[in-house]
Amino acid sequence: MSINIDKPRWDQSTYAGRAKHFFTVTNPLNAFATSKQLDRAKEIVTKYRKGASLKQLGIDEDELWRAKYLYDSAYHPDTGEKMVMVGRMSAQVPMNMMITGCMMTFYKSTPAVIFWQWFNQSFNAVVNYTNRSGSSPIPLETLGISYVGATGGALVTALGLNRLARRGPPLAGRLVPLAAVAAANCVNIPLMRFTELRDGIELQNEKGDLLARSRKAAREAISSVTVSRIGMAMPSMVLAPVLIDTLERRCILARGSLWAGPIQVAFCGLCLTFATPLCCALFAQKVAVNVDHLEEDTREEILKKAPGTRVVYYNKGL
Repeated sequence: MSINIDKPRWDQSTYAGRAKHFFTVTNPLNAFATSKQLDRAKEIVTKYRKGASLKQLGIDEDELWRAKYLYDSAYHPDTGEKMVMVGRMSAQVPMNMMITGCMMTFYKSTPAVIFWQWFNQSFNAVVNYTNRSGSSPIPLETLGISYVGATGGALVTALGLNRLARRGPPLAGRLVPLAAVAAANCVNIPLMRFTELRDGIELQNEKGDLLARSRKAAREAISSVTVSRIGMAMPSMVLAPVLIDTLERRCILARGSLWAGPIQVAFCGLCLTFATPLCCALFAQKVAVNVDHLEEDTREEILKKAPGTRVVYYNKGL
């Protein structure tokens, strides 16, 4: 195979290359691909990996990459099974635009706050389970603890801040859902990856051989993922409330108008289309770390297995 389709098409050492990669990975149009198109993409990828040439497949390089990214959007990378629709990365924008828009539209009613925060964390649980590692699956117990913790954290934050926001300007109340989502991410992600915090994240050499595990690298990986997740939510959850508040103050939109919901959902979709891939690209997926930066026992283990090693790598996660 002259083209290595098991690595991203673009240079991942640059932000531009990572952004191009994630724009393709999170492309919401992939969610509307038919079963026939997905089967065709799977056929192309499978045959190419087995040694078929582009000429034999009757395609060019661009068509090969389109098939590869379409295949990746629907099939689990470890098990090869077709993933449930709402759990796919391509469904992130359409699902989150609806959830985010509704959280910001119905932020005043306590029952509505409870429902949409619960719905959001239920969706996150489905995404986390769907994209679980095939080699190190998430135990159902861990998934349940994470789900309860994230939902509880989001509800306590949302309901508590809603009471405080009643004394402030209208815009303050509209920003409460962002604080709730940020709090939930700070609980959800560390809980979901608790085994990495406890046992360490895998460190590999350039060939992919496992050399050791590092708890310090795990903390850095989880911190960067948390920042990325919060960053994805910020543009839509900050700019949409500002937009609605401005429209209401200028009497372009009446307070409590039924149009507020659709406008916020559409605007959230626009923001998320760009924020999702751009924030995924903030940090490299495969992170290089100097051995001297690691814990002493981890350094000793690495140098014992591979003397002279100066740099190792770990998969940050999404």
